[in-house]
Amino acid sequence: MTLIELPDGRRLDIEVSGPEAAAPLLFHHGTPGSVTQLRLMQRAAAERSLRLVTYSRAGYGSSTRRPDRRVADVTEDVAAVLDHLGVERCVVAGWSGGGPHALATAARLPERVAGVLSIAGVGPADAQDLDFMDGMGEQNLVEFEAAFAGEEPLRRFLEAEAEELRNATPPELVHSLATLLPAVDRAVLTDEYGEDLASNFHEGLRTSVEGWLDDDLAFVRPWGFDLDEIRVPAFLWQGSVDLMVPFRHGQWLAAHVPGVTAHLEEGEGHLSVAVGSFARMVDELAATLDA
Repeated sequence: MTLIELPDGRRLDIEVSGPEAAAPLLFHHGTPGSVTQLRLMQRAAAERSLRLVTYSRAGYGSSTRRPDRRVADVTEDVAAVLDHLGVERCVVAGWSGGGPHALATAARLPERVAGVLSIAGVGPADAQDLDFMDGMGEQNLVEFEAAFAGEEPLRRFLEAEAEELRNATPPELVHSLATLLPAVDRAVLTDEYGEDLASNFHEGLRTSVEGWLDDDLAFVRPWGFDLDEIRVPAFLWQGSVDLMVPFRHGQWLAAHVPGVTAHLEEGEGHLSVAVGSFARMVDELAATLDA
């Protein structure tokens, strides 16, 4: 991992793996999450001659906090990462809370983004025709009730949750996230993926809950960009039994992201939808670099 300095003086923690001269797949992690790479993603990227580029969003791990950030503000950090790597074009993807950040990157950096992928991505809380919390598991209902109430109630909730997640083993993750995991998601939280997700959480929450806090607050406020701004090829995957980001979010985004290719997968959850299909997702995304 490498700390880079941003134009505003903050620092951002990034990690790069795969062929050195290859085009980047820049990945926006979930909420909470971090720069720590998942091995299934490393393999899929390298097999398609892509560099996997990850980073800890502001406030996570070693990345400096940016208070009151909007979702759209992430595009400034992405531009700085691409400049650091010396590349003009990339493809971007985001899982869960990373989904809106990936869409923002595509909307605001169309000259640098060839294609965008949203995996189980969050929809906008201020959408008139989306019931943002309907279908969420109990822990997310409490979390977002606190987010709508403001920073202090949310901070109290997240501090308690982080205590369990900071050092959790994969079996302990299943216990800690019990109300958010359908059976299909519990089944994939084993072996390599369980270890990698646990490590990803550990790094993201190692120093504080600031990144998680600022993500949640950004989700319940206006995002700072319009989906209609997206003009690059877009792909969306969402599972029907997802209890973290309900299926309605995927359906709503499928109806509102211009020209999106949507995969609304029956019987898949928040985790399983990507664990089982990430290679197919990257195939679609990589093809946009040749368009």
